[in-house]
Order: sequence, then C-alpha cells, then structure tokens
Amino acid sequence: MDTTKLNHSKLGTKEYWNSFYELEQENFSKNPEDTGECWFSDSGAEEKMVDFVFSNLDPSISVCDLGTGNGHLLFEILQEGWQGQLVGVDYSDTSVKFAKDIATANEFNVEFSQSDILNANDPFLSSNTEKFDLVLDKGTLDAIALSEADYDGQSGQQVYPQTVKQLVKKGGILLITSCNFTQEELIRVITAYNSFEVWKTVKYPVFQFGGVKGSTICTVAFKRIA
Repeated sequence: MDTTKLNHSKLGTKEYWNSFYELEQENFSKNPEDTGECWFSDSGAEEKMVDFVFSNLDPSISVCDLGTGNGHLLFEILQEGWQGQLVGVDYSDTSVKFAKDIATANEFNVEFSQSDILNANDPFLSSNTEKFDLVLDKGTLDAIALSEADYDGQSGQQVYPQTVKQLVKKGGILLITSCNFTQEELIRVITAYNSFEVWKTVKYPVFQFGGVKGSTICTVAFKRIA
C-alpha cells in the first residue's frame, strides 16, 4: 500500500484558497494588524524553518517560497535580517494580492508573483530556471497531495519534484515542512526521481502511541544533486 497517496480534499482546490484569502484580505483592510493565518504555528514550524536557514545557510542567497499564502514566512525571514532576494509565489491570485498589500503597507522588500508551479509551461518556471539557492515549502506539498488534479496521468505530488527542481540551482536546497507525510514518506516523494538527496532534518517532539514513535510534523532539507 502506497501511504503517500492521500484522500482528496477541498484544501487541494484553488477555489478554496481564493475564497480563504479573499476573507483574510477583507479582514486586513479593516485591521492592518491582522495579517492572517500562520500555518503550523502550534508546532512552531515556522520558527524552526527560520532558525534552520539562518543557522545553516548564507543570508545573502536567493530564496523562493512556494505556496507563499500571505507571505508570513518570508516576512519573518526578512525581519530577522535576510539580505538576499526573497520571492513568494502562489497559484491563488487573491493570495498574491494579499501578500503584496501586506508588503506595501509595511515597506517589506519582498517580491510576489502568481504561478502554478505544477504547470510545465508556467512563465515563472521558464523565466527562473535554476535561479534560487533556497526554495521553501511550508504545507504547499500537503495541499497539492490533497488535489485530484491530473497532469498527463500523474498526480500533483508526482509532478512536484520534477517541476520544483527547475527553480533550484544545482547544489541548492529545498526545505519542506509537512504535516500530512511522515519524514520517511516525504523523503520517498522528493527523492523519487533522483534529483534530490536528504541534506539535513529538523527535530520535533516525538510522541509514542500504540508502541509506535512519531511526530505530527516534519521538516526536511533536500539538496539538488542532478
């Protein structure tokens, strides 16, 4: 049984995320302090990702955040003192507009673009081939895995490592946080085409249930090798 195949959900649809960010933008327009949801905040995942990049990488390198949503992860990295280019992409137009509005209101030097990274003909992919030293993903692959969209006979999660590879420089890093896959499952998905290998992992609290140890979330850094 392939445990990396997940049941489909509305969280895997563009309509859901457009509606979600329309509401968040409406709330922001009424209260500029309300910049929206910080995903995985209960597990401290964003803080761990930020700590990881500053502890292991040069803060002058270029970064792309996939499925950036409200841009929260990039804004945190910027405010911690990142010097390199920061770019966020999302397939939701409303997400991109919302992130841009937050950046403008706070004078954050972060770029945002609409992009469907699973589309091989996407303009952002073709114009940013092997451009980024670091690509981030906090829950985006999770959402992709819940989609029933078909890409020439392949699922989104099968296409993901192949298209994301195009954005990452050889020797560059793909840092992914997931709550839908175990660490072992995530590694299996990303290394399936031999373009990435595990570089480092982030530790989270481990729980034991029924004699089995595990965590509710995982973060893995992959290095592009081919």
